[in-house]
Amino acid sequence: MDSIVHPAATEQPSSSRNRLLLTVYTAAIFVSALLLFSVQPLFTKMVLPRLGGSPAVWSVAMVFFQSLLLAGYAYAHLLMQARNRIVPVAVHLVLLVLAFVTLPLGIATAYGEPPASGYAFWLLGLFVVSIGLPFFALAANNPLLQAWFVRTGHPAGHDPYFLYASSNIGSFLALLSYPFLLEPMFSLHTQNRFWTGGYGLLILLIAACGALLLRSPKLAVADARTEEVNAPAPGLMTRLRWIFLAAVPSGLLIAVTAHISTDVAAAPLLWVLPLSLYLLTWVVVFQSRPLLPHKWMLMLQPVAIAGVVVLLAFGGEQNLLLTLGGHQLCFFVIAMACHGELARTRPAAKYLTGFYVALSFGGMVGGLFAGLVAPFTFSWIAEYPILIALAALCRPSANERLAGIVKWYWLALAALAVALIAPSYTTGNLSTWFEDHRVWVAGGVGVLAALLTLALNAGRWKIFATVALALALIRIYPADEGRVTTVRSFFGVHKIVETPGGYFHVLMHGTTIHGAERFRNNDGTPVTGRPEPITYYHKDGGIGQAVTAIRERKGAPLKVAAIGVGSGTLACAAEPGEDWKFFEIDQSMVDAARDPKNFRYISSCLPDMKPVIGDARLTFAKEPDGAYDLIIVDAYSSDAIPIHLATEEAMKIYKDKLAPHGAVVMHVSNRHLDLETVVVGIADANDLKSWVFNEDSGRDADYIFSTDVVISAREEEDVGKLAASKSWEQTEADDRVRVWTDDYSNILGALYRRLRDGE
Repeated sequence: MDSIVHPAATEQPSSSRNRLLLTVYTAAIFVSALLLFSVQPLFTKMVLPRLGGSPAVWSVAMVFFQSLLLAGYAYAHLLMQARNRIVPVAVHLVLLVLAFVTLPLGIATAYGEPPASGYAFWLLGLFVVSIGLPFFALAANNPLLQAWFVRTGHPAGHDPYFLYASSNIGSFLALLSYPFLLEPMFSLHTQNRFWTGGYGLLILLIAACGALLLRSPKLAVADARTEEVNAPAPGLMTRLRWIFLAAVPSGLLIAVTAHISTDVAAAPLLWVLPLSLYLLTWVVVFQSRPLLPHKWMLMLQPVAIAGVVVLLAFGGEQNLLLTLGGHQLCFFVIAMACHGELARTRPAAKYLTGFYVALSFGGMVGGLFAGLVAPFTFSWIAEYPILIALAALCRPSANERLAGIVKWYWLALAALAVALIAPSYTTGNLSTWFEDHRVWVAGGVGVLAALLTLALNAGRWKIFATVALALALIRIYPADEGRVTTVRSFFGVHKIVETPGGYFHVLMHGTTIHGAERFRNNDGTPVTGRPEPITYYHKDGGIGQAVTAIRERKGAPLKVAAIGVGSGTLACAAEPGEDWKFFEIDQSMVDAARDPKNFRYISSCLPDMKPVIGDARLTFAKEPDGAYDLIIVDAYSSDAIPIHLATEEAMKIYKDKLAPHGAVVMHVSNRHLDLETVVVGIADANDLKSWVFNEDSGRDADYIFSTDVVISAREEEDVGKLAASKSWEQTEADDRVRVWTDDYSNILGALYRRLRDGE
């Protein structure tokens, strides 16, 4: 180096000081990451009741966290421009203390009931006002502490990126410990106190890091004025490349989560899998000696992309474990290739903070696209195939083999596209053949992209175009039988499927049926007159029997509150003269159910129905006490549940709204969770008796399904003939199961009980 170095800078610090520096800085970065990633599920769980427990809340939360991460990284970058070492240490400690004063975490009092629309932006504002400052301070720690470490003169300071791996190990552990340890064991209040204590500990660790920095030689070898002065600054195109490489896997994280929870299986805790793999890729690529060499990942990346093409063409529910595992494995390989490119092209330590700003900006861009733009732009999970195609552009530039042959590839690809797409505009055997063999057609083109890479080392734009064609063919030749209409809102993607021959119209959310209506009789003639409730609501099922029993017990027209509209089936459970009021959070669902082209329940049976729009936990609480003979909570037929409607406090609201001899019916059919125990427990906590209905209809072919239903009332006579029915079993609360409250719930326990009972 050409600069003059003070003699003190040439003295090597003692090995004990080096160990102390490494230990303190690693501990501070590790604890910061633990807090950063544990606050996400903790606060998101606090917010979920405001918006019906929608999975989209998690997507918007990810956008918020990625945006604040960018702000924190930019703040760290600007702070480290100061020549005086005291300035960044003092400023950051003041910021941490100010953030600590705002703790414990809580929802800002200004944010009460959500608006009628614009949920995403309202939610972003809630996050900013409620936890913006402490999260912003946490977000800055990783690049800031690494930059401080560089300036301490530690021998490893010339390449501090290994500390980024330590950060992501902390994030990884926080993510896994929350659903499997913290949530089952502790209430939200206790978790909040632990988190606040951890924040205080972090301030002490960062203060120690600052003290070690200030005690380092003023002109240490790694000081900002002397470190690698000859290292060239990264250019604009390099920075844009960093942003793109970070954006694609960040967007894919949200997109693959949305896809597997919508089109594969809405199983609980599924979001943990892709996020864990995403964090694991950061841990691996920034190790000094990565366990998985980057060149291996670049070789496997086109195979993974082709694998996603085949999986998308194959469909959702067939071989569930293989499909879920396949999407996760392919995502991991693609993210490893992208993040490996970032690690390979990382700059010298003096440009560290700017590098992290580019990474966080890319993460925010990817999150914004998949979490906010796509749900308002596409009626299906289109962001997933789009980002899969863009992943091909994350490959480094290549020297193509057999250039004389490859140069004709664009013409050959255009001819192939015409040959494969043209049949979709025709009718007859050829079009039918392509639809029946879509897996081979689209999958074959996807495999072609992989072969191009492995055999000819083709350029990334050729691979991108080939993958884009394969993905387009999947959309052109869909797997669904019959006509499909998709409806997408903040609360998810719903499909309205008209089965072949037009016999049934079926409402689906992912792979779960939420309702259906028969439009044609078995002989093909149209169904006329008042529609008959089917699926979970047929007259012989649990809900149908409960309505009949309460009606007979009262001997007069009922006043009923129904939480959840779905396809509108329950509208035809009402009899003339009765007062049925519906509560629904998703306006798009109401609009779809009202349209007689989709379903005729509402238009035929309750054409003047005016549902109350908003989260039922908030809107229903405004209803007068003692008003309803029957309350039907029908928000549980999906595999993803709004937990806040199944707590002790929620049941108290239902009980308060019941007439003196009224009853609460809760539909708890679920493939993955034992919700019967939960509902019986919250009813018992409110001094209500419960009866459980479990019966297999054996008529699935006619869209008449078995149902799991719990009815709760103050006294036995309030449920009428159900108390003596062999189909209904009076059930006591299980003392071994902790009652769910607004402060405590245990999804993992409900999942375990379902698996244990073999149901």
